[in-house]
Amino acid sequence: MIELPRAALTANRIGPVADFFSFGTNDLTQTTWGFSRDDVEAEFFSRYFELGVFTISPFETIDEFGVGELVKIAAERGRSVNPNLHLGVCGEHGGDPESIHFFHNVGLDYVSCSPFRVPIARLEAGRASISNPDAASLDR
Repeated sequence: MIELPRAALTANRIGPVADFFSFGTNDLTQTTWGFSRDDVEAEFFSRYFELGVFTISPFETIDEFGVGELVKIAAERGRSVNPNLHLGVCGEHGGDPESIHFFHNVGLDYVSCSPFRVPIARLEAGRASISNPDAASLDR
């Protein structure tokens, strides 16, 4: 599991001895942002939404410029030393349509999510494949 920023940044050291990376995006989001899911659900965080600091919870849709960048770096560094490395995501982001398209575009092979989100995840993985066939992920 790649759940810490340091693991993502040192993926080229982990990759040679790994068969796969599974990105634990909930934990990666917590450790990257420095706040927990409980914080997001707490009263003070609603003020961030009111002020426009956040328009959506980073636990709902992947933060492409922070957490997503770490996923992208880890994917590139891991595959640079192990081209056969399988890459996936484990967590609620794996069932979010916008996040699924991001994961496809950075080359992840699979998404994993809660059972009730599987139909949406399958549909969006197919859409991502059709909309960006060159990424060649989530359909291997």
